[in-house]
Order: sequence, then structure tokens, then C-alpha cells
Amino acid sequence: MALLMSLRIALFYLLLSTSAAIWCVLIIPVALFLNVRWRVKVIIEWWTRVAVWLTKHIVGINYEVIGRENIPNQPGVILANHQSTWETFFLPRLFRPQTQLIKRELLLVPFFGWAFALAKPIAIDRSKARDSLQQLTRTGGERLKDGMWILVFPEGTRIAPGETVKFSRGGAALACANNAPIIPVAHNAGEYWPRHGWGKKPGTIKVMIGPAIYPAGADPRSIVAANKQAESWINAQLQSLRDA
Repeated sequence: MALLMSLRIALFYLLLSTSAAIWCVLIIPVALFLNVRWRVKVIIEWWTRVAVWLTKHIVGINYEVIGRENIPNQPGVILANHQSTWETFFLPRLFRPQTQLIKRELLLVPFFGWAFALAKPIAIDRSKARDSLQQLTRTGGERLKDGMWILVFPEGTRIAPGETVKFSRGGAALACANNAPIIPVAHNAGEYWPRHGWGKKPGTIKVMIGPAIYPAGADPRSIVAANKQAESWINAQLQSLRDA
């Protein structure tokens, strides 16, 4: 069984990387002539369907979404915990159209990073915290006005299941500055797709979408309150998933 799973994982990564390279080579010339919303659709949304399909059918990682009814019609800021690569593939399919707050280095990844850059993500230099916050607020505000969702991982990096870190306030500050709803999302993808190594574990990822949090204002106190509310809800759901 272990050998079979290792072969499945090797096949999965071969197909994933090959599909990304072929797709990006084909789509980059086309995307240059599209607006941002269509670039997001053809570069991110269409290919991530392939990635999620491969994850399900090659390595046996399925998913279940709980709380779809909590997604408002108005685009807002998604605050999600970050455990693996899987959620970066899946969440753009759940909240559309979407852009993400990412570290600038990802745009240097051959093929996918180059194509991703055309989708205009909010790419920041994490070594410059103040400049990054200003960029998130400015560019994120423009994307929200264009009707796009903004995905932010407030933990800042991938965190192993069972571990917790304090949430950064950038996503909450963006939502408060633009009077946009915050949608908290909790999941246990790291149980099946670990943050380190190549290993995978078949199973069903639970994705839980919480009720929208509407900012009370744009002042520092309102930002802290909204951020804490999202952090508390996400941590509570993660604990319930571990206890299940």
C-alpha cells in the first residue's frame, strides 16, 4: 500500500507540474489581451480546477464544504488559516473572482509564477511590513471596488495542525477601511497535505465558512475587534475538527 501511494504521489506531482507548465505557456499570450477579471478566470480558476481534480482522483484527497450559505453577495476579505498548498488551489474556486495577498517571491516560480503575475495578485515584500500594509490597503481597496474577493492568510505562513499563531491585522484593516465584510474560513487540509515534504494522506478535507463579520468602523479599535472575532471563530472550528 505504501509503495502504491508513493507511485500515486509521484504521478500526481508529474501531472500537476506538467499541466501547469503547458497551461501557462498556452494561456500567457492570450491573457495579455484580457482584463484582470478574465485573467483571473482563465489563469487561476480554470487551472485550479485541474489541480483539485488531480488531488481528488490521484491521491484520494476529497473535500466537504460547510457553510456556503454564509457567503454574502458582496465581495469581501477572506481570512483563512493556512496549513498546506491545497487551500491556495481550492479557495479561488469557492470565492470568485478572487485575488490573493502573496509573497513576492512566488512570482519568480517558472511558468506558474509568470502567469500568476498577469492576474495581478497583491505581491508584497514581507521584509517591509509598513510598506506591505500600505500596499495591501491601497491595492486591495482597488480590487474590492472592482468586485473581487481578497484572500488573506493572517497567520503569514503555513502552520501545522494543532499549532496556533497570532493573526496579523492586515486583512481586517483592509476590510474595515473599505467597509467590506470579513469571511472567516477554517479547514484541516494540513491533515492530508502536510506543509513539508511530498507525502499525502487520502481523506476528506473539511472546509468551514463562518458568518460574515461586518466592520463597526475603520478605527484601530474596530480593526482589532474584527480581527479577534475572525481569529477566535477560526481557532474554535479548528479545535472542533481536531476533536471530531
